[in-house]
Amino acid sequence: MTVINIIVSFVLALVVHELGHLLAARLCKTSVTEVGLGWGPKLLNVRARGIDYHLRLLPLGAYVRIDMAGLQKRPLVQQIVVLFAGIAVNLILAVIAWGTFFGTLNLVLAIGNLLPFYQQDGWKIGMVVFRRGFKRSSPLVEWCFTVSGGLMGLALVSRALFSF
Repeated sequence: MTVINIIVSFVLALVVHELGHLLAARLCKTSVTEVGLGWGPKLLNVRARGIDYHLRLLPLGAYVRIDMAGLQKRPLVQQIVVLFAGIAVNLILAVIAWGTFFGTLNLVLAIGNLLPFYQQDGWKIGMVVFRRGFKRSSPLVEWCFTVSGGLMGLALVSRALFSF
């Protein structure tokens, strides 16, 4: 497997993940202001249909900037659909490409995003569910949820490091 294949597979998996969020947000009539690929200085900026699309120097991440205030006004099911859409796309691609590097990469991205790590999709889904369940923001519950996700991540990393 070449480095080019790894990079292209990674970028493609990130892009389709974010396109899942973008499509779901559009279907749920939630505003999206920006879509980006990468970190660092902007290489390209295009505006189309009210959305700014950015390509940045380092293709190490991707994002869709959703109007979260608008999303929070939508029914809970729609909020979860928008937040879960990227994970769903990665799971579908993992099944379609099962047994390949691309399939494994999509499965890893889906699982990683499902876990309640801060600012990952699983964490965001947990937050909207807690806020709806308590009918308000609960700083103690949200803090405990965030810290528990961080501790889980720390445990997973330490297990991986010390199992060699």
